[in-house]
Parts: sequence; structure tokens; C-alpha cells
Amino acid sequence: MECHLDLEDYSGSGTPASRGVRSMKHVGISLYDGFALPDAAQIMEVFQSANALLKDARTVEANYDVRLLSAAGGRIASSSSVFVWTESVEAYRGDDCFHALFIVGGAGLRNALSNERLIRWLRRACSNSGLIFPVGEGRLLVEATGFVPASVDHGYSNLIRGETLGHLVAGHRSNGVSPLRGALSVVEEDFGVDLARQIADRMAPPTETRFTAIVRRNASIHISEPIQASARWLEANGDRSIAINDAARVAAMSERNFLRRFKAEMGVTPSDYLLYVRLDMCCRLLADTDLPVDKIARRCGSGSGGQLSKLFRKHLDVTPTEYRASKRPSCESPRSHKECAFE
Repeated sequence: MECHLDLEDYSGSGTPASRGVRSMKHVGISLYDGFALPDAAQIMEVFQSANALLKDARTVEANYDVRLLSAAGGRIASSSSVFVWTESVEAYRGDDCFHALFIVGGAGLRNALSNERLIRWLRRACSNSGLIFPVGEGRLLVEATGFVPASVDHGYSNLIRGETLGHLVAGHRSNGVSPLRGALSVVEEDFGVDLARQIADRMAPPTETRFTAIVRRNASIHISEPIQASARWLEANGDRSIAINDAARVAAMSERNFLRRFKAEMGVTPSDYLLYVRLDMCCRLLADTDLPVDKIARRCGSGSGGQLSKLFRKHLDVTPTEYRASKRPSCESPRSHKECAFE
């Protein structure tokens, strides 16, 4: 399995490549039988997302060329029994240099530690590569080479340089750096924090609220298509003032029949569903943004900040400000909790 992704440079913050010059950045991911597939997949997804976003910018051409590597090459099995195709590490010898090299952990680590070919190659690769990222138990493989990464706890936007070795080492806690954090830090150093945050937002799981399950009922196979369509319409238009008979027209029903069918299939009235849609939107914006409460209320069709506070006290027993604070217990500054999740 190979990921060879073309991209164009990003014009945001950071230090992008000069205009009109192709810059190939080689990224290696060292694997073995029994590697942790989710970790490898996360790393690849970060660089694939970077490629897509940079290509959309259409400013300067560049490439992240991502390679999956194993001692012998060919097909190897992950710890979840999913097979991937890899290149042999022997194809990258001597002065071959990776811009970033990720050494992934996994259940097969014990056997990998006894693979002399892999250890010898990693020893050379750590000396020749620019950025070294031991992921999870992959730290033990790096230590087996004699190259021990520093045990540091760094922020999402801070990289610790191994100045004496001439390459960057990103260690995190005792079990190595997280795959997402490591890959994002590479993108941030190459193209700036704005792009890294866009990718983090893409990959972060959506915030769920007390009302999310109710809103998602519109996707149930047990809901008829007309009611599904009306529920989706209510969700898409919850940010503005709407009348229930508008939703009835979407379902091609009389208002009376629509009210009866909607309650029978969705378990709530259309008015209550619209309320839950708006509360769900408000909860997400409170958790994920720094927008003022009054602006969130207007953006979600909930009137003013005062009206939203009444709704929150009625349905959640907290004020909007208290709800926001409860979703960011570890943040010391008013930034989105998605950013804090990667620090």
C-alpha cells in the first residue's frame, strides 16, 4: 500500500516553499507484522488532508510523498488482521533522507524488536532523517537502535529540536508521541498553524450533546422518507425563523397529518424537534468556538442571549456560560476545546 499524494503549497502562516518551485517532502512510516493500523491510518490521513487543502490553495506546488515501509516489503498484517502493501526498507539506504519518519507501535512489537534488518535500517534512518516520531510503543524500536528520544511533554505547536544530532525529536510521555499530534506538528512547521488547525478540525470527532441522538433520528431506516425530508429541512433551517407548515409542505402533507405523523415516527413534535436542533447547534458552538452567547443565540435561531439562557436553565439546568466552562476543564484560555485537545 502506497500513498503518493500531490499537493500545492499553502499561502497561510508558516514558511511555505517559494512560488513556482516543486518541493517534494518524503514521509516514511515504518511498519511490521502486528502494527497498529489506526495509528498508521491517522498519520496518512493528516498528510492526505494537507495535500488536499494545499492543492485547493493553488499557490505553490509541493508534495508530501508518504511511504509505508517494512523490513522485507510486500504484504504485512496489522494487529487487526488488515493487510497493507509496503516497500522494503532496503530501498531506502545510504543518504536517503526522510523529511519525517514515523515508527509505529502495535501488538507485534516484540517480534519487531528481534528483527535485526529493521533495527539496522532504523539506526541509519534516524541518523539521516529530519524528523523522528516514535508513535506509542514504537519508542522502544527507536531505543533499540541506540538513539533515545528525549522524554518531553510539548504543546501542539511546539517542537523540541535535537540540536546536537541535527534532527528533530518529538517524544511525548513514556510511550511515544501520538500519531495525530506528530503528523500535525510536521504540517505546522512546514506550512503554518492555520493549516494544521484546519486539518485538526477535519479529523476531530464531532462534538456530541444531550440533543444529538434526537436530531440524528432523522437518519433512522424506520422513519419514512417524507418525515425524514422534513426533519432534515428543519435541521438545515434551524438558524432562521420558520413555521411548521413550511416543514409540512416539504413532507407534502397537510399540517394536521404532518403533526400526527411526525410525532408518531420521531417521538417528538416538530416544534420540539426544532428546539432540540437549535439547542444542539448552540451546545456545539459553545463548546467549539469563542463566539459570545448572544451571537450564538442569534446564529441558532434562539433569539437573544437572555432567551437562550432561559432555555439552557430549563433543559440543562445550567447557563450557556456554565455549559461552555464544563466542556473545557483543562483550558486556561478561551480557545476552542478542539485546539486544546491537541495540546
